Amino acid sequence: MVSENNKIGLVPATLMVAGNMMGSGVFMLPANLAGIGSIAIFGWLITIVGAIALGLTFSKLTQIDTAAGGPYAYAHKAFGDYMGYQTNLVYWLANVIGNVGLAVAGLGYLTPFFPALNDPLVMALAQIAVIWFFTYANILGPKVVGRVQSFTTIIALFPIIGVALFGWFWFSPSTYMEGWNVTGGSNISALGMTLNFTLWAFIGVESASVSTAVVKNPARNVPIATVVGVLLAAICYVLSSSAIMGIIPNKELVVSSAPFSQAVSVALGSTAGKVVALCAAVGCLGSLAGWTLLVGQTAKAAADDGLFGNIFAKVNRKGVPSAGLALVAALMTLQVIATMSPTASQQFGKIASIAVIMTLLPYIYSSVAIKILGRDKMEKNQEIFYTIVGLIGAFYSMAAMIGSDSEQTRWALIFVISTIIFYELSVNRKLEIKENHIKPGGRAARGIRYLTLMITIIALIAMFWASVSRQHPLFTPAVEEAAVTVQQN
Repeated sequence: MVSENNKIGLVPATLMVAGNMMGSGVFMLPANLAGIGSIAIFGWLITIVGAIALGLTFSKLTQIDTAAGGPYAYAHKAFGDYMGYQTNLVYWLANVIGNVGLAVAGLGYLTPFFPALNDPLVMALAQIAVIWFFTYANILGPKVVGRVQSFTTIIALFPIIGVALFGWFWFSPSTYMEGWNVTGGSNISALGMTLNFTLWAFIGVESASVSTAVVKNPARNVPIATVVGVLLAAICYVLSSSAIMGIIPNKELVVSSAPFSQAVSVALGSTAGKVVALCAAVGCLGSLAGWTLLVGQTAKAAADDGLFGNIFAKVNRKGVPSAGLALVAALMTLQVIATMSPTASQQFGKIASIAVIMTLLPYIYSSVAIKILGRDKMEKNQEIFYTIVGLIGAFYSMAAMIGSDSEQTRWALIFVISTIIFYELSVNRKLEIKENHIKPGGRAARGIRYLTLMITIIALIAMFWASVSRQHPLFTPAVEEAAVTVQQN
């Protein structure tokens, strides 16, 4: 149980919602959307309606029931153990996958300062280092995470708001329209393709509701934080991404690993571009702290109910599920190795698409659950309004799934169906807890905190060694040539 002193208030919760969305969405998406075209403006507008509907849904669900766990808690209470288990596993895995995208985006913006990051191996080691560093920060307690996220979100807002307000002075209508639809398909199909990427920008709308257990006065603060965070992000998204598409030609934007920085460089010069790159990196990496907190909280909520491994319920003296967070960091490390790509943009695109598909089902379940959980807890007019809002959120999420990559969607749904196999283990675990009167949880090993710090340091050392050895190889070309000559003789 997290003590009241370690919980976060309204402002940090609002900045966590906005930061989780903007840190994960805004900084790399202009480059990914450029592969579709500036027709994405209509995708943004549709997505904003869907995001506001989802935001209102999660806000009301929190007022109805302040249980921790967000989508997991709502699906569990509305549809039973299996749907709760499935929701938690899918949502948890989506966050584990998506968190690597944050590391990719943040470090991609640091390439102007550290050119060695253009090397896939050095980039991978850097991602591993930041993953374990923010795991360590989370183990220190949610209050530390709230402070980190508040600071990084404020830093990130400078370039976003700057481009949204002043980028239009360098906006070219002809540049914007030349890249209107570059998919080669119809406008309708292009519009459907944008929904997957634009929804990624709003993943995090449920951040406050998932973190209910670590928010002060959740019945009041969570709904306000959710709605204000969504509106703040929506305004920044549409204005900034549209401005960038009118500043950078489509062919250049598609291959950009730092679109915000590149746009500001065109407008104000390379120095200003580097400042923006630094702010963007801070924003992306800072949001990783908040998303790591979410991963720990949703897994702990299910583990407390006996529907997830007990390792995720074990907490340290600050009430943080440190053992589960360390396991998540290990899984993310494996994912970094598996998704290494020549460019940050390519790696981000792969990760974002998969994470969105995996998040859509929990969103649909939560949108439908409001009708069930709100029964007898809302007045008639409220019930009608939130039923309609929930349906808008559900239909939007379904539309985004239809517009997603068909092969990725197929494999994601196969995984969802396969959860029934893993559910057997959870049923046996829950029965064992009930029959033997076992209380889930317990104390996590104290050494986990030091283990995460040690792995962070090792990853940083390995990154430094790799970057130096690539720049100054042991054998120069002349020496290598001489060695080959000797072998031939």
